[in-house]
Amino acid sequence: MNSSARPHPAAPVRLTRRGRVVVVGAVALVLLAGFWTGARHGARATSGGERGPAVARESVVVGPHDTLWGIAVRARPEVDPRVTVQRIIDLNALSGAVVNPGQKVYIPAR
Repeated sequence: MNSSARPHPAAPVRLTRRGRVVVVGAVALVLLAGFWTGARHGARATSGGERGPAVARESVVVGPHDTLWGIAVRARPEVDPRVTVQRIIDLNALSGAVVNPGQKVYIPAR
């Protein structure tokens, strides 16, 4: 067999100083973009006529068949339930509108 027909093993990748600077800079930019996106999400302006952050004065323990919609209607019948549900989600840092029986949920102040 001809020795020149064998493939040569690839040499390991070696970065020059400039290459390392470029890689570190690219990683830093990606992290910075992630932090900036997270900060923008956390500092959203309120809409819908809200007057600032919701303050909890009372809490409710979720029953076996309770939903956030039902809790919102019972807690604040004079307010649009969609607004109250969103305020409950924000106040309790919920990832969605799903609650579990026995869970304590804070209700926003009027």
